[in-house]
Amino acid sequence: MLTKIPNMLTIARIAAIPVLILVLIFMDAPLANWLAFSVYTVACITDFFDGYLARSLGQTSAFGRFLDPIADKLLVASVLLVLVGVDRINDITVLPAAVILCREILVSGLREFLAEVKAAMPVTVLAKWKTAIQMLALGFLLVGPAGPMFGPLSTTEIGVIGLWGAAVLTLITGAEYLIAGIRHIAVADAREDKIAAAKAEVDPGDTHRAG
Repeated sequence: MLTKIPNMLTIARIAAIPVLILVLIFMDAPLANWLAFSVYTVACITDFFDGYLARSLGQTSAFGRFLDPIADKLLVASVLLVLVGVDRINDITVLPAAVILCREILVSGLREFLAEVKAAMPVTVLAKWKTAIQMLALGFLLVGPAGPMFGPLSTTEIGVIGLWGAAVLTLITGAEYLIAGIRHIAVADAREDKIAAAKAEVDPGDTHRAG
């Protein structure tokens, strides 16, 4: 299980998180910015290759399906929090960061429930765009003031704009997932109500027995 290449890449992505945080907090700019960005970029690359290799090598596993989304969420949450900690995300920009974090928690909860009722919640095209914009925005923010100017915009400003864009898509895709999840929850509740009603007909209860 742990020796499969895709799973090793997923574990490496998680292992990169404390390295990225320590570099950004304890090292001086601009080296810290670019080194943290490099670690982050490698982690993002593993996110692509672990799924690709799992399919191409026929090494898909339950462990990989379990750990891969967790690794993604840990990476995003850790980067957002450390960027707040180093004041790269501040003031009103904390709002889109909070929206993204809350959405990750929401989707995790929904997926956990849907797994119990054996219902699927596939990733939408819009959600993939959200992830791509989010990852790019975080990369720009990690480089921050150490990066070049892009016309009238600094590297940090592009990262902030991207973060707001990702937050808007996050609200849309989060609402889509929530609506789909509520539908599955309603079906599960209706199924449980039918089962409870059937049991009540077969076994009216202790009160009827006593009568």
